Amino acid sequence: MDRAEIIDLLIVIKENYPNFDVSEENIDRHFKYLHDFPFDRAVQNVDEHIRTSKFPPNIAEIRGSLGEQMERSRMRSATEEYFAEREEARKHACPPPPGWKEGIYAKLGRA
Repeated sequence: MDRAEIIDLLIVIKENYPNFDVSEENIDRHFKYLHDFPFDRAVQNVDEHIRTSKFPPNIAEIRGSLGEQMERSRMRSATEEYFAEREEARKHACPPPPGWKEGIYAKLGRA
């Protein structure tokens, strides 16, 4: 979502909740947390919120469950990438040279 879409979204909220803050600081705050979120989904979430609540939506309510789904998807991808890296490292791993463990134990005085 770009800044203009954030402003459009906040105008919709302001029209339905007259006390809602549409200051530059609040626009910046919303942009910080909504820049990666699809505008059409945010509008749907705000419309649904307007139908069901007498209080203005916060950022988490604007993101709705899709935000959680997107975060889970991002974390799943990061986990799969991590395990792929570990698998690649396992393919190239080799045991320590003969006598290495005994040498360490000798240095530690545990021989």
